[in-house]
Amino acid sequence: MIVYVEVEFLIPDSHSLKEKRAVLQRMITRTKQKFNVSVAEIDHQNVWQRTRIGIVTVASSTTVADREIDQVLYFLQSNPSWELLEISREYL
Repeated sequence: MIVYVEVEFLIPDSHSLKEKRAVLQRMITRTKQKFNVSVAEIDHQNVWQRTRIGIVTVASSTTVADREIDQVLYFLQSNPSWELLEISREYL
């Protein structure tokens, strides 16, 4: 089972692309180290205060894949530097 999630965040305290990328790269690196997922910024690369992240995991069952994605989403939402705007989930 493959689960694909797109998550959009607002980074209200970011006043430059450099500040945004510092927050984003820190969270992407930590997520990749902590969980069995692939993560990348997929939209809003040139916007200071918004980002859209794509997350993918592969597992033997829907339950296992959903559990992994749910843990990743909880981890990402725990960052006080940004606010969650939108989540979309697809099963492939």
